[in-house]
Amino acid sequence: MVDVSEKSETAREAIARATLTMEAKTLQAIKAGQIAKGDVLGVARVAGIMAAKRAHELIPLCHPLRITKIDVTFEFQDARSAIEIEARVRALDKTGVEMEALTAAAVAGLTVYDMAKAIDRAMVLTDLRLIEKSGGKSGHWVRS
Repeated sequence: MVDVSEKSETAREAIARATLTMEAKTLQAIKAGQIAKGDVLGVARVAGIMAAKRAHELIPLCHPLRITKIDVTFEFQDARSAIEIEARVRALDKTGVEMEALTAAAVAGLTVYDMAKAIDRAMVLTDLRLIEKSGGKSGHWVRS
């Protein structure tokens, strides 16, 4: 683990996204609340939040952070038959929250998959990526 004891605490934020593609009927069932396991996006939101809070337990050299906000949102993309998952994480700490945001987006997508797999095992979780980060010595970065 990298020693961050000499770093300054700063406000940090990271935004990550992932895409879950599926059959059109699966997307419609999720939108209509017709998945047998229940509220897919509500459960996936909570799973993403929980995952961000536990990133340091899952990723061996990841620091535990004082997270101040986690937001997980979903955007339906009917033309692509997909759900775009976005996770936004904030902290006031000595190291960034990129891993927490990426973990939240991934686990939220995996949760949607788990809840809808009975009707569509061909779903694909792709394009897990950092969109933006701010704070710390390296400053602000935005994916071009």
